[in-house]
Amino acid sequence: MKPADRQWELDALRGLMLVLMTVTHLPTVLANPLGQPLGYVSAAEGFVLLSAYMAGRVYSTKADDHGSEAMKSAFFNRALKLYACQLALVLFAFTVIAGIGVAMREGAVTDLLSFFLERPVVATLSAGLLLYSPALLDILPIYIVFMLLSPVVLLHGMSHGWGKVMAICLLLWVGAQFGLGPWLYGWATGWFNMPVRYPDMGAFEIFAWQFLWVMGLWMGAQHSEPDHTPTVFPRWLVRTAIALALVGFLWRHIAGQTPMPDGSAVNLMFDKWHLGPLRLINLLALMVLVMHFAPWLKRHGPRWVFLETLGRAALPVFCAHLVVALLALALFGPVRAGRPWSVDLLVLFVGFYTLWVVARVSLARDRQLAKRRARKGQARQKGVLSPSGAGQ
Repeated sequence: MKPADRQWELDALRGLMLVLMTVTHLPTVLANPLGQPLGYVSAAEGFVLLSAYMAGRVYSTKADDHGSEAMKSAFFNRALKLYACQLALVLFAFTVIAGIGVAMREGAVTDLLSFFLERPVVATLSAGLLLYSPALLDILPIYIVFMLLSPVVLLHGMSHGWGKVMAICLLLWVGAQFGLGPWLYGWATGWFNMPVRYPDMGAFEIFAWQFLWVMGLWMGAQHSEPDHTPTVFPRWLVRTAIALALVGFLWRHIAGQTPMPDGSAVNLMFDKWHLGPLRLINLLALMVLVMHFAPWLKRHGPRWVFLETLGRAALPVFCAHLVVALLALALFGPVRAGRPWSVDLLVLFVGFYTLWVVARVSLARDRQLAKRRARKGQARQKGVLSPSGAGQ
């Protein structure tokens, strides 16, 4: 997306999701109280939905302006970039983090990388194939799959409408609630000798989270149309969303991050990894409120430059937050009673300062690349228009 076309409020919102994810993943005393601060919805849902929305806007516009092949190429290049990031993170985890964890006998790290420590060769090859995804490193693989499938979904939706697409995605989400992923894994093991256990393939159920991604694509594509008008929700829906969001907020801060005692079937309805139905309702309620109040907040609310900067450099900041979180876990371990506050403050300061520096450096590099491309384009144009160039 060109800088002139960017909506600063979307960058700020995505930056907020990155801040919340970082606070949740850093092993400090703030991780639990600030985890899921708005209800039974985490920053991951918001980040995925926002990323899909922006992808729908950007790539549908590219398809309209430059054709479907250009859009497919852009999706593939983005997926390739995500894959390179995933490989770099996995290599860092399998070398630096594993080495520190084993040397310091840090159980949090050895448990996190237990499959790699048991079968390093199989784990490394499987990670390269996106089959093995240890905790914290299991979001980019589903992003890569989504990016590779998005051209087909987006082109079909733009050409034939989104009704059937969303119906199929909803059916897959329902299937995920009843064990579609484990069933397919069991079916595959009947034909192939699967080297990776199902729990080691990542916590996120891809058949559930695809619904969130495709919904974001659909909304982004719709909002990119020239004749699009702002969405206006009926008053009863806004009031219902306020009530649901308030219930979720109060319930989460009274009961904690687990809505009911262990063993209760209600917890499955709020499950993050399967995107449980009550969790999805909580998320949709918040989404309605954000969309409804966004124009007012944009006019009257302050601009948070820090959040905008992080959101504009979302991918490098996301990768940096994982590096910081893994290092903090390896060096300081999980939250322990009696650990001085100074340690947690140090972790938080170093972590967020690192994200800020990474964002600034990344944006500066993007500006330099944009200037180089502009100069090359001007040089080619001059070469074509010059008398010597015209005669070639």
